[in-house]
Amino acid sequence: MSTTDPRIDGHTAIVLIVEDEPLQRLDMIDMAERAGFEVLEAHDASHAVALLEIRTDVRLVLTDIDMPGAMDGMNLAAAVRKRWPPIEIIIITAGPAPAQSEMPERAVFMTKPLNYERVVETMKRMTAIQNAQSRPR
Repeated sequence: MSTTDPRIDGHTAIVLIVEDEPLQRLDMIDMAERAGFEVLEAHDASHAVALLEIRTDVRLVLTDIDMPGAMDGMNLAAAVRKRWPPIEIIIITAGPAPAQSEMPERAVFMTKPLNYERVVETMKRMTAIQNAQSRPR
């Protein structure tokens, strides 16, 4: 299986996109679907956590940092890493980059406006690594 195939154990890898701006969220959904991912969407971190609690098949979370509500994207990323350690995380923002010490383990940071080619390449790489790690040895 190549790193360009967003599949895990023969199934399409599922990505959760968390973005409060509807047009940006739709644009990211389109990007991920065109790349071959199945996509779930959440408008804020609380909605994302609710989805993660019922969907055990999410393999990657792509989240904006700046969102309304009690939890921003950095707090969401920390919660994902703690509660669902196998899930990969990409954190994005148009603002300043978070300090490396604030980033959850294995998380990747990208700035807006997004370079879609780079985002898709990173998503595929992250899910390919996950696929390799899930195989029996």
